[in-house]
Amino acid sequence: MGEKSAGERLAYLCIDLKCFYASVECVDRGMDPFEHRLVVADPERGPKTICLAVSPAMKAAGVRNRCRVFEIPPGISYETARPRMRRYMEVSAQIYGLYLRYFSPEDMHVYSVDECFIDVTPYLALYGKTPRELAVELMALVRNETGVCATAGIGTNLFLAKVALDVTAKHAPDNIGELDEETFKVRIWPHRPITDIWGIGPGIARRLAAMGAQDLGGVALIGREALCREFGVNGELIHDHAWGVEPCTMAEIHAYRPRAHSTANGQVLANDYDFEEARVILREMVEASALDLVEKGLACGHISLYVGYAVPRGTWGESGAGGGTGGSPDETFVGEHGTRRLGRVWPSATASRRLDGHTNSRAALTERFCALYDEIVDRNRPIRRINIGMGELIPEEFAELTLFSDVRADAAEHRLAEATLGVRRKFGKNSLLRGISYRPKATARERNEQVGGHHE
Repeated sequence: MGEKSAGERLAYLCIDLKCFYASVECVDRGMDPFEHRLVVADPERGPKTICLAVSPAMKAAGVRNRCRVFEIPPGISYETARPRMRRYMEVSAQIYGLYLRYFSPEDMHVYSVDECFIDVTPYLALYGKTPRELAVELMALVRNETGVCATAGIGTNLFLAKVALDVTAKHAPDNIGELDEETFKVRIWPHRPITDIWGIGPGIARRLAAMGAQDLGGVALIGREALCREFGVNGELIHDHAWGVEPCTMAEIHAYRPRAHSTANGQVLANDYDFEEARVILREMVEASALDLVEKGLACGHISLYVGYAVPRGTWGESGAGGGTGGSPDETFVGEHGTRRLGRVWPSATASRRLDGHTNSRAALTERFCALYDEIVDRNRPIRRINIGMGELIPEEFAELTLFSDVRADAAEHRLAEATLGVRRKFGKNSLLRGISYRPKATARERNEQVGGHHE
C-alpha cells in the first residue's frame, strides 16, 4: 500500500482463531463448537497427555486449554479427537487466503497458526470503514467460509492490539477489544493477574512483584533505569509496554534479520529410556538435523545437548514423566494455556561445545554429540527428554578446512546425504533409513509420519 501520511492515526488488528484445533474438529464433524464438547488430544498417549485444545463448550464447562486429560473433571462428558496437524495448517492457510482478499502480505505478520497481525492503517480510507467495522467484516468472512469463530484486538500499535485481544476481547459480547494509549491506562493498568499481559510470564511477574509491582500500573511507577538494572535490555521493553508504547512497525518486522542462526530438535519420550536406548534416539535426532543442514546448505560450529531425567512417580501429582526437585504442589500458575507448577528444577544434564570448525557431516556431528552424551549423562537414571541444538550456522561454502579434515570422505558423505534427501523427497522420509531406526524403542519412523510431533 501507499505511504502513511504524517500524523495519521495508526490502527492494527490482531486476529485470533478461537479454540482453533478444536473448532476445526467440530466443524469437520458437522458440530457447533459452542455446543459440542470436544477435546483435541491423542488417546494413544494415555491420560497424562496434554489437551492441545478444547472447544468453547468445554471452556464454558470450566476446562482450560493445555490441561492434561486426567485433569478434566469426571462429570463432564466429551468427545476426543486425535490431533491432525496437517488439517489445521490447511485451514490456517485457507483463512490467510481470506485475509489476502483485503490486505497486502507486506501489511500482515503471521504470529502463529491461529493468530495474525494486520496493519490496517492504509486500508481505512480505501474501504471507507473503521478498524472495528473491518474486524467485524473479517470475522464474519472467516466464520462463513470455514465455520471457525475469530476474535480480534484493535490497537494504535502492535502491543495494544495484542493486549486488546488477550485481555478485553474475551469479555466483549462481539469478541472485539479495542485500546489506545489512554484507554490502556484506564483498563489495563489495574488489571490482574499481570501474567495476562503478553510478554510477562510467571518468572518476570515474580521479579516485578519483588520490586513492588503487581500490575502494569505498578510497573509504570518504576523508573526505566531500575527496570534495566533488573532485566537488562528487556527492561526497556517492559517499561515501554507499561506505558502502552510499542515503536516496532510491520515494516521493521518484515525487515528483521537475526544476527545469529541456530537450529534445535527435541523429544519428550513416551516412557522411561535407559542410557543405551536414549543414545539411539540421540543418534536419530543428530542424523535428522544433519540432513536438514545439508538441505539448507548450512554448517554448524557449536553444539548443545540437554537430557532430562524421569522423576520418581508421585514426586508431582500423577506423572513420573519428567519432573524436578524444586517447588511444591501449592506453587501453581493458572493461565490461558492451563495450569503449571512454579519453581520446578527439572533433573537434567546439559552442556555445549564449540567445534574445531564448521560442519554438516552426519558422522562428525554424531561423534561429537555422542561423546558429549557419554560425558555428561548419568548411566543409571531413566531418561524422558532429549534436546539438541546446532548453532553458529554459516553457509557451508564458507566452512573452513582443519588439519584433521578428510576432504574425500567429507565429499563422499555429502553426496550420500544429498542422495538420501533426494530419495526421501520422492518416496517419503521413511523410504531410506539407517538400521538403528529399526531398533525396538527407536522413534524416527513414527516421527517421520507426524507433523509438529503429532499424527497428520
